[in-house]
Amino acid sequence: MPSSPNEAAARETIIPTETAYIPGSGRPNHRKTWRFWSGGCFAIVLLAAFARPLFGLINYAAGSQLYSYILLVPFVSVYLLYLRRDQLPKTLVTDVPLAVVSLAAGLGVLAFSYWLDFVRQRPSDNDRLALLTLSFLCFLAAGGFFFFGRGWMRAAAFPLAYLIFMVPMPDAMADALETASKYASAEVANFLFHLSGTPFLRAGLFFQLPNITIKVAQECSGIRSSWVLLMTSILAANLFLKTRWRRFALVVFVIPLAILRNGFRILVIGLLCVNVGPQMIHSLIHRRGGPLFFMLSLIPFFLVLWWLRKGDARTRQPE
Repeated sequence: MPSSPNEAAARETIIPTETAYIPGSGRPNHRKTWRFWSGGCFAIVLLAAFARPLFGLINYAAGSQLYSYILLVPFVSVYLLYLRRDQLPKTLVTDVPLAVVSLAAGLGVLAFSYWLDFVRQRPSDNDRLALLTLSFLCFLAAGGFFFFGRGWMRAAAFPLAYLIFMVPMPDAMADALETASKYASAEVANFLFHLSGTPFLRAGLFFQLPNITIKVAQECSGIRSSWVLLMTSILAANLFLKTRWRRFALVVFVIPLAILRNGFRILVIGLLCVNVGPQMIHSLIHRRGGPLFFMLSLIPFFLVLWWLRKGDARTRQPE
């Protein structure tokens, strides 16, 4: 039966529809593009607002033996994000509550740093940089939750959390770790001297050897290399291990390893002073030997990592 002219016209009518993103069609998702561009602009504005303390942090880290590793942390985080680029969610949803919490935390830390100036209890340059850097990271997290959402931030949690190592250790924390490390290292050195058969007398941090008396000073704590070793273990555990307990075991392992390394360094310097001469206390192996002993500590570290990774592979093989 022939259709009426009105029905034929209705079938030929093209109804315009709203442009939508079709995965794999090559057409851009305009909303997602807008979020990324807006997030990038927010990051640029944030960097400009914190330009002075961030440049101060760069100069401080570049001239510090303890905090020189800070210069590498942002590059490590960016590389980790690049490795996880395929795991990041494609759907971006604003998470206002967590954005507000992060923003409030950043404002609180920033206000506290200025309040200390107001009450004339100005912190040290190190502590002030720590506060301002922590505030910057909180604002950065707020932007992440607002523009990219909770799912995206969860997928990028480790690379972003690794940025916490940009924050210099507060002076009180660094002093406490150095003190604990030097006393623990002295105990290990005492044990190693006994094993070596070297005659000595000990009084606290002082070791009386046959031709010299050495003291385990604050500089002998090895806090920088120990902290870098801890950062390395956290990074390696996340990259190469899958089971949670093995990751935890690798990170915990570096604590006795760092103490053993420091005690071994004291033993080596002491034996050199006894067998070569007391002038070895001023040698390069004492003054600049930290990197050498750090490299030696990486040997047992990588052996343990290999063993844990091998066990990880056996555990996951049936799956």
